[in-house]
Amino acid sequence: MIRSFLTLSRPRFWLYLAGPVLVGLAYGASTVGDLLSPVSVALFVYFLFPANVFLYGINDVFDADVDEENPKKEGRESRYRGDRAVPVAVAVCAALGVGFLFVTPSAAWPWLVGFLLLGAEYSAPPLRFKTTPFIDSLSNGLYVLPGAAAYAALAGSQPPLLAVVGGWLWAMGMHTFSAIPDIEPDRRAGIRTTATALGESRTLAYCAVCWLLAAGVFALLDVRAGLLLLAYPLLVVAWVTRDVDIARAYWWYPAINTAVGAVLTVGGLWGVVRG
Repeated sequence: MIRSFLTLSRPRFWLYLAGPVLVGLAYGASTVGDLLSPVSVALFVYFLFPANVFLYGINDVFDADVDEENPKKEGRESRYRGDRAVPVAVAVCAALGVGFLFVTPSAAWPWLVGFLLLGAEYSAPPLRFKTTPFIDSLSNGLYVLPGAAAYAALAGSQPPLLAVVGGWLWAMGMHTFSAIPDIEPDRRAGIRTTATALGESRTLAYCAVCWLLAAGVFALLDVRAGLLLLAYPLLVVAWVTRDVDIARAYWWYPAINTAVGAVLTVGGLWGVVRG
């Protein structure tokens, strides 16, 4: 069972939620001690594993029929086979997320509640955002919410609006890029997404625009961050000009995102140490 939950939680993508937490903590902290506070550690641990069980568990339960045609579910990811332990685990992990409302300042509450609501309704009825082109992309700004919550939990105030907007645009691009390998399985299953509506080439262009806008917004906050985020639209150009299979490039992004996130985190930590 432990192995099945590990597979369900997509270990390759753990840092997609926990990484923004590290960035948020690095910029929200005033002292080194803040980084190791109980709330900081708890937020990181929650978004490293339980939050991923919550997010992907709901996805797998409500996508069981669609996933029968999805080649990504072979080996690296799992197919939901009706195991009743999965919905129970999802409910427990959601309850753990609600528990943070009792140990964090009110500034963090909108971000925590937003994550739980968007995380559920992305896959679950009645809204099921993932089946509406462009709404599926827009709703996936949810990946920046753990970072905003972590910042607010330590700083006691809201994160910079530009950081939230830039991160949201980045997440929109990342989500839509990840949907490209699913285009054919989704079309066969009758699922409509931004990627199925646009097709591969135009979806790549959409991702590049989202990432270019994200870089521009971050540049307004800090030019160095903007330059760092330019790596994403430039990578799209590289994939297109070198005719790289996107289904293959998709699996490189956990490492790419980890590297970019590490640079952003180190920048924030440097400010804490110097301060």
